[in-house]
Amino acid sequence: MPAELAQDVQARRFAAQLLSGEPVRSVTGVVRRLLAVQGQDPRGFRLAIRPRSAGLTAADVDRALTDERSLLITWLNRGTLHLVCAEDYWWLHALTTPPLVTASTRRLAQEGVPPGDADRAVAVIEASLAADGPLTRAQLGERITAAGVRGAGQALVHILLLASHRGHIVRGPVTGADHAYVLARDWLGAPPAVPDRDIALAELARRYLAGHGPAADRDLAKWAGLPLRDARRGLTAIGAELSQRDDGLASLTSVPAGGPGGPGGHGDRGLPPHRLLGSFDPLLHGWVSREPVLGGHQGVVTTNGIFRPFALVRGRGVATWSLARGRVTLAPFAPLAAADEAALLADAADVLRFLGERGTGGAR
Repeated sequence: MPAELAQDVQARRFAAQLLSGEPVRSVTGVVRRLLAVQGQDPRGFRLAIRPRSAGLTAADVDRALTDERSLLITWLNRGTLHLVCAEDYWWLHALTTPPLVTASTRRLAQEGVPPGDADRAVAVIEASLAADGPLTRAQLGERITAAGVRGAGQALVHILLLASHRGHIVRGPVTGADHAYVLARDWLGAPPAVPDRDIALAELARRYLAGHGPAADRDLAKWAGLPLRDARRGLTAIGAELSQRDDGLASLTSVPAGGPGGPGGHGDRGLPPHRLLGSFDPLLHGWVSREPVLGGHQGVVTTNGIFRPFALVRGRGVATWSLARGRVTLAPFAPLAAADEAALLADAADVLRFLGERGTGGAR
């Protein structure tokens, strides 16, 4: 792809991701635009909100999960925990979880939990949450073990995964340092009618492109964890809503509500300002290739399924970073210009503000 065209693609993706242009003013506005934010790291999914918004804090994310019930976390795309808007849960669950059930059942057997025991454990979870929920993972584990079902090792995780796949449970309220489970029907109300699969695939394609376009069918398939044929069906269904691009990538003619559209409003060539992005940031999960952002440093940022926090300068990853005892420390891939380092350390102060930590700033 010619350099100028590649720069345009990246600028538009940054805008779709809300990393450039006008920031969003609500937690749900960010999540609605991105549709699904990888959610297995508690600090990471909260930090995904910060660079895409203005004036919010991690406490606002917790409030949306706990008091407003407007957000939840559960296993969806690719069998991975994701933060989604409550309004999107039912149709995303119906669309993305069926391919995961067989693998989940097989893994339970490998963990020493036969089908009968798995069904009994799910029944224990339902009864416990109906009577005493919300309950944490540890509390549910105690009840499963008391019922005579193996919950050691990874067995408990896969029992919870099975209950999630069956549409019984989600992670809802934050209780102290824990994220408790609740019954989906109690927390969210009665499930609506499941939309026709083709309608759901069209909505998936539309919402994915709003937060990730321009993109290809293979990008959508990888992100959603669905077969390529399903990604193509969804994109074909919204063909009238797509603009024609010379590079063959799909892009919406107009972006749905939930945030600004078009290439950004600040930074060079519509690129984001200097930013510290959290672990598992959505910018690294939306497309087949991470090379446009990480270049030759992918093995530094991501190893064995772990995605480290990283620093973004002019649209490229330039460092990883860590936070300990109220201090952000940068680990650059190469020496940073003084101005770039200063801008990143200034953003570190906003990380501490967002997390509500009393800190001492940042350091190399």
